[in-house]
Amino acid sequence: MGKKGKKEKKVKGAEKTAAKMEKKVSKRSKREEEDLEALIAEFQTLDAKKTQVVETTCPPPSPRLNASFSAHPEKDELILFGGEFFNGKKTYLYNDLFFYNIKKNCWVKSEIPNPPPPRCSHQAVVVPQGGGQLWVFGGEFASPNGEQFYHYKDLWVLHLSTHTWENIKAPGGPSGRSGHRMVLSKRQLLVFGGFHESTRDFIYYNDVYTFSLDSFSWSRLAPSGSAPCPRSACQLTSTPDGTGVIVYGGYSKVRVKKEVEKGTIHTDMFLLKRDGKEEKWSWSRVSPSGSKPHPRSGFSLAVGPGGRAVLFGGVCDEEEEETLEGDFYNDLYLYDTVKNRWFPGLLRGNRTEKKKRRRGKKAGAEGDAAEKEQDEEEAAPQGPTEVVKEIVTEDGTVMTIKEVIPGLHEEEQDDDEDEDEEDDAGSAAAPLVEPCPRSSAMATARQGKLFLYGGMFEVGDRQFTLNDLYCLDLHKMEQWEVLVEMDPSEWRREAGRHEEEHPAVQEGETATDYQARTEQYWIKVARRNMGPDPKDKKVAKVAQAMAKVFYEDQ
Repeated sequence: MGKKGKKEKKVKGAEKTAAKMEKKVSKRSKREEEDLEALIAEFQTLDAKKTQVVETTCPPPSPRLNASFSAHPEKDELILFGGEFFNGKKTYLYNDLFFYNIKKNCWVKSEIPNPPPPRCSHQAVVVPQGGGQLWVFGGEFASPNGEQFYHYKDLWVLHLSTHTWENIKAPGGPSGRSGHRMVLSKRQLLVFGGFHESTRDFIYYNDVYTFSLDSFSWSRLAPSGSAPCPRSACQLTSTPDGTGVIVYGGYSKVRVKKEVEKGTIHTDMFLLKRDGKEEKWSWSRVSPSGSKPHPRSGFSLAVGPGGRAVLFGGVCDEEEEETLEGDFYNDLYLYDTVKNRWFPGLLRGNRTEKKKRRRGKKAGAEGDAAEKEQDEEEAAPQGPTEVVKEIVTEDGTVMTIKEVIPGLHEEEQDDDEDEDEEDDAGSAAAPLVEPCPRSSAMATARQGKLFLYGGMFEVGDRQFTLNDLYCLDLHKMEQWEVLVEMDPSEWRREAGRHEEEHPAVQEGETATDYQARTEQYWIKVARRNMGPDPKDKKVAKVAQAMAKVFYEDQ
């Protein structure tokens, strides 16, 4: 009894501390949120003037991140809502709604009266009832200068059969927040974590709420056991039997000094499980086996076949003295909730080509090409391999992108698949079409296929936002398919061009001649963009690359 009483007091003490912190943040942020409320009200006034549904076929949505991307529960369609975009000077928030037809590979913009106001970092969940519904909770709105924030605590439902938005007003729900996670657990929406931030303060959450889809009411859970520490942007996946959810990773920060904040990338895993028919929940720590993802935040998450969690990309920020650099990823990991095991999602390449190769081997085909291919298979890396790529934009920005290619996968295979595994090992190192490394991309799965849209990566203090769309068959795991390709010129425009005219390419001039003629000009531009005291050899290399990029773009 004594130990139990101490634990209960400790939990209540932590709850009181969190409540005090939330009250403190709330007071300081109230004024700036009131300022933003007026701006949000203007958006809602404009939306209220729309009286009928207007649907138009359109190009792919504009570049964005932190939107919601969901699979229609009944149709071969994907639903994209909201998101944000930063052009280097101004932040844009969206509340536009798009439907992507998978079979026709086309986008439709749906303008529905009285939608939720613009937001990003919200959560959306689809349910099959009532002809299909999209439930949206929370998120944030930011001022154009990105210095003030408003955190929503509203709940909306989009009725997919009638194309109508409805604001559900139910008391007792979570406080305003963004970066939280929400999943469907039987007949309930379950919300975990998130954060609330103002100009001077912030608070991260580890509370759990459920919303009943039957009674339309909120409940705050009080699970027993040791809960995860407060965090946002974690993985939240329902267990296949619907009796619980898995929490993995996430991000949080603390203030170590008055003006100094320290961020933490979490890599722990927990199970929140419902005990019996009663609404009693408990936390327990989970120690998965297999090849775990490298620490990262901003990863994308979807649920694949068999209830497997699919994790893509993300970023790991490295703090060195006064600089902050991020390593962006484009690798894929899968978590098997039944086996409690992680394994890297290695692509096998084109099976048709591999079958031809195997037939050639069985026929005793010999020759330099066959020997070279065999050598490549034998030389396939067994451990994790880091690949560093450098992309240079025409204004001198050097984009260094690091990719970590996991070793040969540890996923258990049947004996009759040994031959396939050998071929997969060889093809894993082969160059394949794939999304570039990124964080905060939108991911969802439909009919065993993973769809990945947009996201961003950074170079120094510059942010590059994407609007490409990729698809991967999670059953075959052969190769990514590009559905919408990002135009590299968009990156250059986002990087910002200088106003002066670059030396024009003369008629009939080769790339080598152009580089020789304009060498000093590009060295000057490169030096101007590479910061203080760059090495001459590095400047010359960057200048040459810039000249080449400009030449090829003409």
